[in-house]
Amino acid sequence: MNGHRRVTIIGSILLVVLFAGSIVGRRQIEKTRSGQNPQEDPLYLPSGKTVKRLSLGYSSLLADIYWTRAVQYFGAQHMNGDKRYTLLYPLLDIATDLDPQLIVGYESGSIFLSQRVPEGAGQPDKAVALVEKGIRENPAYWRLYFTLGFIHYMDRHDYKAAQAAFEKGSEVPGALPWMKVMAARMAEKGDDPNTAAYLWKTIYDTTSDASIKDSAAKHLLSLRADADMDELERRTQAYFSRFQTYPETWDDLVRAGLLGGIPVDPNGSPYQLRLDGTVRVEDPRQFPYLERHGPNKAK
Repeated sequence: MNGHRRVTIIGSILLVVLFAGSIVGRRQIEKTRSGQNPQEDPLYLPSGKTVKRLSLGYSSLLADIYWTRAVQYFGAQHMNGDKRYTLLYPLLDIATDLDPQLIVGYESGSIFLSQRVPEGAGQPDKAVALVEKGIRENPAYWRLYFTLGFIHYMDRHDYKAAQAAFEKGSEVPGALPWMKVMAARMAEKGDDPNTAAYLWKTIYDTTSDASIKDSAAKHLLSLRADADMDELERRTQAYFSRFQTYPETWDDLVRAGLLGGIPVDPNGSPYQLRLDGTVRVEDPRQFPYLERHGPNKAK
């Protein structure tokens, strides 16, 4: 068999494999949009290793195609309010098999996977697997250790694993000093709003993905509102200790010298004071990541 014929056959096989995977992937997305359960249909996607063997040296280009498909799939599921992300990890896995140095696939893809529904796929264990794969393929890229520590801390609440990730990353040549600082904070007090705010601020400042930046901004606003409400409730308790009753309005706290004025949330709306001394935001939908005062608690 001459070289030209061999290239033609291999190219044809590659096109068939990619076309089949594309058709099934497209059918999966369309089923999701039409309200059908995508898990009811058997899923076939060629493995990254299979496609790479047939890529004729164009594996990086194919990796970009699969990465783009993963982003489009995630966006379609998110926009449609679908809580199932069956194809997300397989698409990311194929993309990073095709190009093990596809850093954006590890960094942004893992955040897509790890964030809780509805902002993400709610699959933090798969996110960890993806980032650990990235670290194996790119051991000198210390920022992947940050991403790993971030997921362990934020989504898995495994502070020891987060500490180990930050510590390991701090040992990579060129790593910024705050990686060691983060390892120390994990050891001292893992469940700390200031730590969470620092991590989300780092994500906000470093990501180039618009949806992740938007999510980081919402997390930061929610953390600020949570901290505000904690402090305001401490003051209503102080009022109760002094007068044996809770304040009915913010003016009561102002007259008692416990407040300088009407408190407003990070978006500028006044906080809502309840008769039992608890505090809520006016519109919980503006702060989707509130912990003690989340939308489902704002009765």
